Amino acid sequence: MYFAALLARTEDGWEASDTELLDNVETLSDLADLAREASPEDDTVLVLIEQEDAWFGVVRIDGEEDPRIYVSDAAAAARSSYGEILLTDELLGRDPGDVDVADLDSLDLDGTEDGDDEDDEDDEDGNAEGGAASADAVPHGPLGDPGILDDLGIGEKELKSLSTDALTEIAESLGASETLETVR
Repeated sequence: MYFAALLARTEDGWEASDTELLDNVETLSDLADLAREASPEDDTVLVLIEQEDAWFGVVRIDGEEDPRIYVSDAAAAARSSYGEILLTDELLGRDPGDVDVADLDSLDLDGTEDGDDEDDEDDEDGNAEGGAASADAVPHGPLGDPGILDDLGIGEKELKSLSTDALTEIAESLGASETLETVR
């Protein structure tokens, strides 16, 4: 099960809104635009995303600056449609459009990996196993900017140690737990 919310910092504190990312967002650029709409004053907006007991992600948008991203487990996130939005080529250290030749060699002409049946079970998002952003193509563990929340009181070590209830813990540290719970 997924949960996604926007936390926008305002003069009066944090304001939260839930969002159905898949309905409105296909790319990180779309996500940044959605976040900027939540804060007309160019204040900080945090996009908090979690897949229950698997991974969480934080995207920070400060005005017109490029989004900053942190993902707790890149390999787990790569297996989800929300994760694919966050795991950009830049974050993964790839040039846009790069294709791993080793991956091409292991594909049959029908697009399945050697030894895989086309009828492989889909994961809970409806994506076939071994899809475009397979877990093998990304590192296991955290990826991105672990200092993303430093100035908001959540250091790198604390962020990396968050577990299954990470978004609630982040919201508590920001003083926005009640705000986040209203949209949960």
